Amino acid sequence: MSHKYTNQLIHSSSPYLLQHAHNPVNWYPWGKEALDKAKKEDKPIIVSIGYSACHWCHVMERESFENEEIAALMNTHYICIKVDREERPDVDQVYMDALQTMGLNGGWPLNVFLMPNQKPFYGGTYFPPKGFAQLLKNIHEAYTNNRVELEESADKFREAISISERKKYGLGDPSDQTISLQSTLQVLKEKFDETHGGTQRSPKFPMPSLWEFCMRAAQATKDDAALNQVWLTLEKMAKGGIYDQIGGGFARYSVDGQWFAPHFEKMLYDNGQLISLYSKAYQLNPNPLFKNIVYETIAWIEREMLHSSGAFYAALDADTEGEEGKFYTWKYEELDQLLLDHEKWVLSYWGVIKKGNWEHGNNILTAHQELEGDKKSYQAIKDKVLAKRNERVKPGIDNKLLAGWNGLAIKGLADAAKIFEDNSFLKLAENCADYIQNVLFDGKQLYRIKEGNTRITGFLEDYALVIDGFISLYQVSQEPKRLTFIQELMENCMDEFYDADEKLFFVTGKTQEQLIARKKELFDNVIPASNSIMARNLYHVGQLLYNDSYITHAKEMLQLVQGMIQTDPQYLNNWGNLLIENQSDFPAIVILGPEAKKWAKNLGQMISKSYAIVTSDAVSDELPFTGKSLLNNETTAFVCYNKACQKPVNSWQEALEQITHG
Repeated sequence: MSHKYTNQLIHSSSPYLLQHAHNPVNWYPWGKEALDKAKKEDKPIIVSIGYSACHWCHVMERESFENEEIAALMNTHYICIKVDREERPDVDQVYMDALQTMGLNGGWPLNVFLMPNQKPFYGGTYFPPKGFAQLLKNIHEAYTNNRVELEESADKFREAISISERKKYGLGDPSDQTISLQSTLQVLKEKFDETHGGTQRSPKFPMPSLWEFCMRAAQATKDDAALNQVWLTLEKMAKGGIYDQIGGGFARYSVDGQWFAPHFEKMLYDNGQLISLYSKAYQLNPNPLFKNIVYETIAWIEREMLHSSGAFYAALDADTEGEEGKFYTWKYEELDQLLLDHEKWVLSYWGVIKKGNWEHGNNILTAHQELEGDKKSYQAIKDKVLAKRNERVKPGIDNKLLAGWNGLAIKGLADAAKIFEDNSFLKLAENCADYIQNVLFDGKQLYRIKEGNTRITGFLEDYALVIDGFISLYQVSQEPKRLTFIQELMENCMDEFYDADEKLFFVTGKTQEQLIARKKELFDNVIPASNSIMARNLYHVGQLLYNDSYITHAKEMLQLVQGMIQTDPQYLNNWGNLLIENQSDFPAIVILGPEAKKWAKNLGQMISKSYAIVTSDAVSDELPFTGKSLLNNETTAFVCYNKACQKPVNSWQEALEQITHG
């Protein structure tokens, strides 16, 4: 196909950048060529950041970046850079922070105006075309006639975003203050939406780590009301339009407060975490709905997101043929004609009405009523509808294989394999882990992406999420190569990202490109903060390897943010999970002997709190439990707390009794 325009993005492997490769805008990818060009030509820079599944990114492209008049303004007066935030989260974080420092709300597309030295002076998210064209003219005029004022403003914004997070949020020296889980949970309970689940906000995001924290805190404090809120939230999400009732898997969020109308993109990072959350919820509350969600969501990622390498793609688009949700929604007549008379009861179950329950006469399928038919016939109906849907033009797929997001998938699959004793889930997790270990790791460093001409070294998020995923995988598989890999990544991460002065981790490594600010990520969002994940990794790996230094680092990090956990747990919920682990008895279990792996599997299915298990089929000097020996020359379990071990036992049931009753 011939195109009227082709820009520098044509050489990219990013689906998002390639979407813009034939815009009339002279786009460049982020890099030396574009940044040097801005300095040489003394032009301001437009950095436009988004991702391939972003609906409003597509809208702004159609309205503005494909508009030749707007493109002419951009090309004449600016150096234009497109960034895939999933490739370069470091660039995204710096300029998102700058936007919020300007007093503006963040989001994507993120459009920021920079001086030629990369310092930001203005920005925003989505701009309608008329307003964007006028903004381009106004900024050009200001750059020409009021350059000094813009430079002063840019210097101030750069100074503001360069302040260390520890100083910015007033984090004091580590302290031994005791935080009450009850009072922390009470702060969250005041935000609960007791009708629809989740919290009292719109739009509604799944926030998996928030509900894991609520579940763990409620379990620890025996707070039935908080636990019931978790069950309500998981049930409402599973029955809402945010969940794909036909094909499985969750959309990124619902635009309303009832989980009804999704923003239809499906992200690997959400679904990896939700597989884990629903599995852990089932362990405490064996609701068949929770199990069904796990199995359907795994079936979806295996069917639609799995690359031949064993790793998983990043995302599915919200739009099909330029229309949001077209692939997932139904006209009443379509389903009425497809279904036989005895199958049409599902129309009421799914909330399908003749005039449509959503926009343009379309229906979003939900499951708010009780299931009237039997489950076998319902599954047959779903299979028929799914087959018909698969005849449609499918959403675009973002085929990046991102290290960190695949770490989340490994964790979800490993947790599901452990809790449901399903080896097919474990096999998926093992294949994905092999891709990361064999392709994305070169013996020295972890890559975020390593494909074709694209080589992006891993950021803290990648190290943190991959280590976390491998910890969960090792607890199920007990394969020594996984533990060895964890050790390698931990050592690399400490060397590359750790700030010994502030006792926190930078987002970027010391050998990576240095932007105008080097950030640290503290606050948990849909994906938990990379620092909170690393703090938990340090704690868990410290327990696995009997490494006191790691445990000390984890506790120092936790103590820095403890006060904020108490006052604003909604944004420090994964830190809260570490708080629970640190306040509770954390069992480190050593199992030696020929039945060691089998015992570990049995214990893992039964233990519903955090733990660490290390096994060996024989006593080994290479593992961190030198000095332990078999009891009665049989498989032996040692349940230890803070390196103090209870009496060795010769059955996993006795070990479970020690863990359960201390």
